[in-house]
Order: sequence, then C-alpha cells, then structure tokens
Amino acid sequence: MSDKEGVDLLVKKYNELNSEIHKVIVGQNDVVQQVLMSIFSNGHSLLVGVPGLAKTLLIQTISDSLGLSFKRIQFTPDLMPSDIVGSEILDETRNFKFIKGPIFANIILADEINRTPPKTQAALLEAMQEKNVTAAGTRYELEKPFFVLATQNPIEQEGTYPLPEAQLDRFMFNIWVDYPTYEEEINIVKNTTSDLDVSLKPILNAEEIIYFQKLIRRIPVPDGVYEYAVKLVGKTRKTGDLTHPLTEKYLDWGAGPRASQYLVIGAKCHAAINGKYSPDIEDVKAVAYPILRHRIVRNYRAEAEGFTIEKILDELMQS
Repeated sequence: MSDKEGVDLLVKKYNELNSEIHKVIVGQNDVVQQVLMSIFSNGHSLLVGVPGLAKTLLIQTISDSLGLSFKRIQFTPDLMPSDIVGSEILDETRNFKFIKGPIFANIILADEINRTPPKTQAALLEAMQEKNVTAAGTRYELEKPFFVLATQNPIEQEGTYPLPEAQLDRFMFNIWVDYPTYEEEINIVKNTTSDLDVSLKPILNAEEIIYFQKLIRRIPVPDGVYEYAVKLVGKTRKTGDLTHPLTEKYLDWGAGPRASQYLVIGAKCHAAINGKYSPDIEDVKAVAYPILRHRIVRNYRAEAEGFTIEKILDELMQS
C-alpha cells in the first residue's frame, strides 16, 4: 500500500487499540496516547506516578491488545544484571548453556526501576540502546519490536537509586500519571469491586507494528518544523546562540540533540495518529512536555520561586 493508505490504516488501528485498552483502563487518555506513540515511534517510556494508579495494569493491557510477549521485572536492591539478561549454566551433558532472562520479550515492564543499584540499571539501559545483550562473550539479539516501559515512584525516596540524567535521556517519553477525576474514580471502583471480567482481543501483531514504525520514519517533515524543534531545544541550553533569558535564570542544564530527534519523531507520530500526512509546529508542541521534562534540570531559584518544568516550557514555546 502507499504511505497515504498506511497512515489511514494507522489511524483506524490506533482508534481500535484505544477503544480496546479503555475496556480495562478508565480515563488516563493522555497517558495511553503517549505510551502508544512511544511504541509506534520505536522509543521507550518512563511512567512516573504514585502507587495505585494502574501503571502496571496499563502496560499489561497494552501488551495484550498488541498481541506481543510481555515480561515484568520487579526491581529490588538485590537484583543482579544476570537476573535480567540471563546466565550460563552447566547442563546435563556438562556443556555450558545460556538461559535467557526476562529481557527477551517484546514489552518489558521495569517496575520501580529506581529501586535497584546502578549496575543493574545499566544492564537494562544498555539493552534498551543496543537492542541486544552480551553474555560470556556471545551476543544475543533481542526480539523485535522491543520496548521498555519503566515505572518510578516519585514520593518514596528512601532506599532508591534515582536514574542519572544521562540514563534518563534514553527514554523517549517521561509520562506523568496523575490521579483520576472524581467521575473516573467512581467508574474504577465500580469496575474493580464487581465480578466484571473483560477479555481483550489483539488488534496488532509484531509485523504490523514494525511496518508502522518504518512508516512513521518515512513521513515528510517541512523545514520549518525541523527548525522549530531544534530552536526549542536550543533555548533550554545555557550556552549557544539560542539561549533564552529564562534558561539563564532558572535552568542548570539543558536538553541534548536526542531531544531534537525525539521531538521530530514524536511530532510525526502525533500527526499520523490524528490523520495528518505531515506534522506541523502544533504537533511538536503536543509532544514537548513528555519529551523535554526529564531532559532539563531546574536550579534552586526555580524551585524556590515555584517555576515548574511545565511553566518554563510554556514560556519557551511561546517566545
């Protein structure tokens, strides 16, 4: 089919997928959209929210709707890299045999990624970047498509190992999962305190997802959109010609080139799922918060004066 027909099919499949997921998940429309966009864009996502907001259920539901293999890794302080990647054992014939770890699946839920030491975090983040793992000198390719959806609890900091900025940069989206509205919570309580049993049907398979990922890459982008994305990222940096006065006042660190790349890919995907064949500046703005919020670092002055990341980004996008 032509790329135009491909985009039309993507819109149809996305709407079906959205409807299927919301048979289980009440509300959280923006969260669902951003997770699906990261999948179609071939990126990874970090979901940040307090306990009990169905982050794990959301990821499990999405994997069921996509017809992909799913593994959950509960991160703990004693988790070792071999618990994720796998290890070699001596089999009955006295030969070494590699036993694959839970990383060998299409969708990986890294639950509470900030609970495990940096050595184990690095093993996961390396696999995210390289899409393969190395054990005992042998390289093993991971299944495609491959996504890591990590969760992080923002309020409980005792006994945690926060991800450094360089490792946060590996995640395309930082998705904030907020409390449901009053009406949504009523529906959640009704659905989860009855014997309601929902069965989900897979809407897409691995081959279709890979096709849509390649289709997103082929979507043409006007020069003005490239320029806007790069200028927006440049405004967050304290050095360079594009530095914004707000940046000098409130930021310690700005976003790197990966942010510009993800802004363009995210804008392409946002345009496609909304039935557009090419992105515009509004599509860049639509993905700016989840892409930039974990790539810029506020200083003490910003925190003292109540200047949130979102408020800073609003100012940068309007100037």
